[in-house]
Amino acid sequence: MGAVHHRWATVAGQRLFYREAGSADAPVIVLLHGFPAGSHMFRELIPRLADRYHVIAPDHLGFGLSDAPPADQVDYTFDLLTDLTQGLLAQLGVRRFAIYVQDYGAPVGWRLALRDPGSVTAIVTQSGNGYEEGFVEEFWRPVRDYWRERTPETEAGVRGALTLEAIRWQYLTGEPDPTLVSPDTWHHDHALVSRPGNDAVQLALFGDYASNPPLYPRLHAYLRESGVPVLAVWGRGDEIFAPAGAEAFARDAHDAEVHLLDGGHFLLESAGAEVADLMLDFLGRRLTPAS
Repeated sequence: MGAVHHRWATVAGQRLFYREAGSADAPVIVLLHGFPAGSHMFRELIPRLADRYHVIAPDHLGFGLSDAPPADQVDYTFDLLTDLTQGLLAQLGVRRFAIYVQDYGAPVGWRLALRDPGSVTAIVTQSGNGYEEGFVEEFWRPVRDYWRERTPETEAGVRGALTLEAIRWQYLTGEPDPTLVSPDTWHHDHALVSRPGNDAVQLALFGDYASNPPLYPRLHAYLRESGVPVLAVWGRGDEIFAPAGAEAFARDAHDAEVHLLDGGHFLLESAGAEVADLMLDFLGRRLTPAS
């Protein structure tokens, strides 16, 4: 397994943390994490990919070990997270890359692809939603309420997602054997999203998530027109983005490969080796060669 390097870069005045592994001459895979995690969620996947690929896994602004400037100084949006990811890749000289997207990583990945369709060589989506079918109504109802109206009541509905118990729920729900998931995960994420002022950062992004579903028709057209290879690998027990969200990619992506595995939203925690094997097989057969 390849060695993993832990690095920082300054992009547009913001210090971003990222993990990097593999040969600089190998095809690039960019791993884009979800809420409330960081590149820490890829800590075991990266070495499994690094023998064949150049792997880059950044922490979004406000997450992980990246800067988290106050929300009254920075307008936290998914456009901003994409701008910073794009800037980091430009600094690293990366022009073409595959993406692995999970949760919040999906709207960042979709924006990267829509801004420069020729840059993305393949897509792996693991609970990275791109269709209305994926939204589990019970989970998303309070978030949609917050989109419609920001009041103390609707804010309370989404603030609950920042608690230790809610983050633990994200990691364990849907897992056939919860003992496979290390408690380090939810304690790690909770500590970082609990930094002073970070609640306002997360509330801003909860609100801006409303900007993502309107992009879906453009995403679907891109999938049809580009022919980009798509692997959708999902936990059957995911109660945030349902398996229907994985199956929907087969409507638009050419020969999409869809796998539903035993697990939940953070599938890598219990089925990481299986996901890595699926990725290596898929990328080995279908990754567009870098030029």
